[in-house]
Amino acid sequence: MKTARFIIDKPLLRELRPDVILTQKLCDVCAVGYGTVARLAETLPGPPQVVNLEPSSLSDVLDDIRRVAKVCDVPERADKLLAKLLKRVEVVRQRAGCIANRTRCFLMEWVDPPFCSGHWGPELVEIAGGYDPLGRTHQPSVQIDWQEVLDARPEVIVLAFCGYDVELARRDYQLLQRFSDFDSLPAARRGEIYAVDASAYFARPGPRIVDSLEILAGILHAEDFPEFAPRRSDDARVVRVGMK
Repeated sequence: MKTARFIIDKPLLRELRPDVILTQKLCDVCAVGYGTVARLAETLPGPPQVVNLEPSSLSDVLDDIRRVAKVCDVPERADKLLAKLLKRVEVVRQRAGCIANRTRCFLMEWVDPPFCSGHWGPELVEIAGGYDPLGRTHQPSVQIDWQEVLDARPEVIVLAFCGYDVELARRDYQLLQRFSDFDSLPAARRGEIYAVDASAYFARPGPRIVDSLEILAGILHAEDFPEFAPRRSDDARVVRVGMK
């Protein structure tokens, strides 16, 4: 997996004099590395408090919302927001729980080489009424062999490439199509392959993680979640790229 480049505007940070800096150790591909942020913070006036967010599950993500609100001295805002988010999660969970068929879904975090999903990814698939046979629930994403994908025979593939928006994921779908026996996969034969904006949703452990859950529900069970089903080819959040 390639490492992205990020540039921190150091003069601007010194001018702004932040009291708190939120950072993370989960991934250096889709965000600035923790070490870079920590070293910079030591040179800033104050210095500011550095808060590392490193969730591995949906509950961790929601707990971090409360943690950030507490650090920023606005705990009541977290209570209101979490109540709304939890209600949306339970709506999806209860409706999906009535669906007998749990769709085999490969939530793919990188294409070349292939990476499976990790952390909260497989959990979201499960709540949305699917099953990711390749996912590593609450564990880091890892590189896998393409043969594992062929053996898993996913019915749906969601291209949630780390740090990518829909257009970049759509571009790299062309790489996926070149893999051996790609056309033999049920997802390929049915045209059930979707590019999503992982940079804004799936890879971001914040309030929009619930949007990610709803996006998955609409992909996996469009008839049961029509309000979340992909509708337009120009949707900035999700596009069906495998349509026959």
